[in-house]
Amino acid sequence: MKKYLIWAGSVIGAGAVMALVFGMFTQPREMRLISVSGECLTTVPKDRTAITLRVTTLDKNAAVSMKMATAKVAEITNFLKTQDVKMQTTEFNSYEKSEWNRELEKSVVLGIETTIAVEVSADNIEAIEKVLSKFAGQENIYSENLRMYTSAEAMKPVLEDCLGKAVENARERANALATGDGREAGKLVNVSYNANTSSSIQPRASNFLATGAKMAGAEDSMAMSGSIVSKDTEVSVSVSATFDIK
Repeated sequence: MKKYLIWAGSVIGAGAVMALVFGMFTQPREMRLISVSGECLTTVPKDRTAITLRVTTLDKNAAVSMKMATAKVAEITNFLKTQDVKMQTTEFNSYEKSEWNRELEKSVVLGIETTIAVEVSADNIEAIEKVLSKFAGQENIYSENLRMYTSAEAMKPVLEDCLGKAVENARERANALATGDGREAGKLVNVSYNANTSSSIQPRASNFLATGAKMAGAEDSMAMSGSIVSKDTEVSVSVSATFDIK
């Protein structure tokens, strides 16, 4: 009986050792990782020009104020439909306007002011010139925020290409760090990114289009539009990437 127990114990012990050794060979290799950052900086030309036309009317009667504003906007949109431009309404407000009367020492209601703003954009500045020329000097029409920008359609492929280059930059850095240990970066395990676009200060029509009467002067200023130079949109992409080290 005693010999049997000793023999059984030996078998169990040998099995445990074999299981331990087998486990050492079958256990997955612990993955070695390296995390680095990568960047890409580029620029993309601005391909759109835009301006905002604002209609503002004031009347003691709210219905009259809104009717005047909507009639003027209808005139604007009917003209814009004949031009190679895109348009969208960006503001529609109607509220009671008041101002402080020093003599009466109280706030006095002036009437109901209605404001409707329409953004107009085109792929060339000449189209915007036509719009300004059409409505220059008209009562209750104001213009503001002349600007050039990069459209989403033009931005998309540039941004995607820059994202790929940022990942390549991260891999190059990972390889440079791993070389010291005689290794190299393997598969991409994880990545996150951040993208930013920025433009230079744009020429603003509001500087010389503060009132409808001044729009006539804007026409002469826009005649020199060929001299307007707009800096390309700057694109910056940064990534945080983690690679397997092999």
